[in-house]
Amino acid sequence: MEPVSEFKSKRGLGRILPAAGYAMDGLKAAYRNEHAFRQEVVVVVIGVIIAMSLSISGFQKLLLIGSLLFVLIVELFNSAIEAIVDRISLERHPLSKNAKDMGSAAVMLAILFAAAAWAVVLYSRFY
Repeated sequence: MEPVSEFKSKRGLGRILPAAGYAMDGLKAAYRNEHAFRQEVVVVVIGVIIAMSLSISGFQKLLLIGSLLFVLIVELFNSAIEAIVDRISLERHPLSKNAKDMGSAAVMLAILFAAAAWAVVLYSRFY
């Protein structure tokens, strides 16, 4: 039998409520500690309001809102990577830089995807 972390969650339905609590803790920590996450949340809130007020199909609304949520998801992963790297060591190291830069690149690609999705939908709506 392989060793199991004492932090490993329960099986079955007993894990749903604790998992939801951990997720909320993660969102709170990101909002409290990550400036970029807070900025992106503002953009998402504004974007959701705009998307919901446009007269476009439900699928197009889903694409617009989903692309914005995707940015938040990638930002959460990026923040987790940065936290792990900083937990291991605050020393400058090429591998630490690579990890943080790759996380930032992922966020940039997510933002470019969201911008492209919005551009396509808005272009098709107004032209």
